[in-house]
Amino acid sequence: MPPDRSVKPTAAVVRAARAADIPEIAAIYEHYVRTALSTFETDPPDVAEMTCRFQHVLERGLPYLAAEVDGCVAGYAYAGPYRLRPAYRFTVEDSVYIHHQHARKGLGRLLLAELIAGCEAAGSRQMVAVIGDSANAGSIGLHQALGFRHVGVLRSVGFKAGRWVDTVLMQREIGAGSSTLAVD
Repeated sequence: MPPDRSVKPTAAVVRAARAADIPEIAAIYEHYVRTALSTFETDPPDVAEMTCRFQHVLERGLPYLAAEVDGCVAGYAYAGPYRLRPAYRFTVEDSVYIHHQHARKGLGRLLLAELIAGCEAAGSRQMVAVIGDSANAGSIGLHQALGFRHVGVLRSVGFKAGRWVDTVLMQREIGAGSSTLAVD
């Protein structure tokens, strides 16, 4: 099905997320926790927990973005460490969530493109997407469209909604990637 273009992505403003956005961000995420396999959380985190997560991203110097449409947060994206061990310090994992009423309107693409640029500016070299549910065609397609390549599937690693769920691993070089040595 082609994307619904009734709300043009150009009508969205992508900006740094603010602490005041967290209640709207938490509500967007709650929808996915309760209804989808894209996240393996089973209980929606409250605003206090989402605020803590937001602060941890910013403390690491990584981007946390919001897409605003008509003064409301219609989606968000952020990057966090792929793993916490020091050798992974140049690799980030992305997360992108769009309010379900704004899905398939180009907001994910706007957010992910800005997130990639922000992570490159922060010195990251690799971005990994860990996509819940191998049937998640929207997220897989979004990542492919922005240069991610499929690198694997972890079969049946999550159990949610009464069934086993895969994760799809996708990866993209950013900045110089692995073409040069990294410098701290």
